[in-house]
Amino acid sequence: MKKKIGVLGSGQVAQVLAKGFLDNGHEVSMGTSNASKLVEWKNKNPSVKLGSFEQAAKFGEILVLAVKGKAAESLIKSLAPTLIGKIIMDATNPIDEKPPVNGVLQYFTSLDESLMERLQKIALQAHFVKAFNSVGNAYMVNPSFPEGKPTMFICGNNDDAKKEVSSIINSFGWEALDFGKVESARAIEPLCMLWCIPGMLYNKWSHAFKLLKSK
Repeated sequence: MKKKIGVLGSGQVAQVLAKGFLDNGHEVSMGTSNASKLVEWKNKNPSVKLGSFEQAAKFGEILVLAVKGKAAESLIKSLAPTLIGKIIMDATNPIDEKPPVNGVLQYFTSLDESLMERLQKIALQAHFVKAFNSVGNAYMVNPSFPEGKPTMFICGNNDDAKKEVSSIINSFGWEALDFGKVESARAIEPLCMLWCIPGMLYNKWSHAFKLLKSK
């Protein structure tokens, strides 16, 4: 079913996911603080709408949060009244500005509180679902691996929101796997650290995670 999607962000992750939604027949509005970043991209994707963060948030039935982790909390605070009842696919990671240590990213959160938990506390009536945070943008839509579909680990407090996001994930060529409530983001967000280590150390970025299950 066609949906109205509001993408909050203008970087590579935002662009790739927005294109994925467009290719799957959805309407997309991208919110940014600097529309000039997206002029060339819009020329290639003329059906997308460009506007402010607030305009995209109001437009979307489902939102995609694809800004830098450092900017996420202030953005959600500014949009909180607009987010009531909205499903928000949270692709952010709490990456610190400090440099990686032996290939391991540094986070500004701890294992006792994820970034998504902080965001959920700010916008209590929004339905956050962690997704698309643990793979590079080149593999976010229609990934192709010899071993089959990779696994997208998700979590969030609202079961209906997770079902909606799972349907999107599956349409993007992944296997969605529900890992519980918002606290599970404490485990899912660090998967980005794990995913990046082969790239940081050996310049190998062509991989994704898959959960193997016995019968």
